[in-house]
Amino acid sequence: MPRSHPGRAPGTRGGRFPVLDPATGKAFDEAPDQQPEELDAVVGRAHEAWRGWRANSLARSKALLTAADAVEAAGADLAPLLTREQGKPLAESYAEVARAAARLRYFGEMGAELAPESQEITDGRPVRGEIRWRPLGPTAAIVPWNFPLQLASAKFAPALAAGNTVVLKPSPFTPLATRLLGSVLSTALPENVLTVVTGREPLGARLASHPGIRHVTFTGSVPTGRAVARGAAASLAQVTLELGGNDAAILLDDVDVERIAERLFWAAFRNCGQVCMAVKRVYAPARLYARVVEALAEHAKTVVVGAGLDPDTQLGPVNNAPQLAGVERRTARALADGARAAAGGHRLDRPGYFFAPTVLADVPPASPVVTEEQFGPVLPVLPYRSLDEAVDAANDTGFGLGGSVWGTDLDRAGAVADRLECGTAWINHHAELSLAQPFAGIKDSGVGVAGGPWGLYGNLRPFVVHRPEET
Repeated sequence: MPRSHPGRAPGTRGGRFPVLDPATGKAFDEAPDQQPEELDAVVGRAHEAWRGWRANSLARSKALLTAADAVEAAGADLAPLLTREQGKPLAESYAEVARAAARLRYFGEMGAELAPESQEITDGRPVRGEIRWRPLGPTAAIVPWNFPLQLASAKFAPALAAGNTVVLKPSPFTPLATRLLGSVLSTALPENVLTVVTGREPLGARLASHPGIRHVTFTGSVPTGRAVARGAAASLAQVTLELGGNDAAILLDDVDVERIAERLFWAAFRNCGQVCMAVKRVYAPARLYARVVEALAEHAKTVVVGAGLDPDTQLGPVNNAPQLAGVERRTARALADGARAAAGGHRLDRPGYFFAPTVLADVPPASPVVTEEQFGPVLPVLPYRSLDEAVDAANDTGFGLGGSVWGTDLDRAGAVADRLECGTAWINHHAELSLAQPFAGIKDSGVGVAGGPWGLYGNLRPFVVHRPEET
């Protein structure tokens, strides 16, 4: 397949918009503010590129493997830029780049198995059905600001491996590393197979509802996900939505608190708590409750909070001002309703969007910090007196992304995990995923599946040919 040239994003008529460093709250660069009317040409070129891209799975596989190598080689450029605009510690940005490359390699290798073969189905009649798999067409990938590169690759890697072309729109809070990623990928992919567009709303809404888009894959909030689904419905495009979670961790009465405290802390606070499948609520047995609160609070008080580019930083800032305001609001409401801040509970007095790592005790169960997705460095810990009470509380949410159970008796923990109403349940750990496993939520956490062969086939449709048996 031919190579294209850098400079993937098309020219814009809408000017540019500032990109802020969350460690300072000040602009450090800018990105093109592309306008909705420009998408007609972008999607049109994606459709033209699809004609060639879908034709040869082995050539696609080779291109994606080359792309994976290119992303790995560009890590020293991508990771610092990602930290600058997103805020996470630099080591986490390097890990995100590595994950994006690994996903390209995983689906590139899997895509090679889509060579032109067919699956036969017979039912005793003198006719057999041949099932072949065809790509859907131009795909819109709309990505949030918490893991811009990792979530982008989770969308475009299987889509490209399946033979679709992709128009990728990052969040306006984190457009720069994704634009650079697009330039890196352009050295391995044909022109217009992957296009990065950047801009403020209503660019995303227009992309989701564009009549030339055949699949919309989106990660973000529930209200925006519903709007995306409504927009895609106009052209009956397929949708895949990952809409966040309010994951609960249930600690059993045989748990070794000191042994699991650090793992549990980071399951909640990694990336400053801005992880859709992070632990967002902890339910601890009443007799261990004080020890759990104390152990988590000790970690919160000693973790190093700072700019992501500082090598000593363990926890960076909240990504943006609106998100910080939401974290402050939910925390203040909980404290006003009688909760106690065992650690933190306030914004840090420094430039940027820093909030003290917060562990809340004695939180009213109906407090928004418990019932809503706080998506920040705040963790409520709630006591329970019976295991049934804990399971009912964990399941009493509109979300259904993940959950975890922590204890010494693994069989017992597994039996409790089976009772959780979510897409993924972990035992003695949380938010760890293999590229080979399905990832999906239930209830308000979304529709569709990512990961593994399920993620690949979510980007394909069956095509059936009936033919008479040979005589």
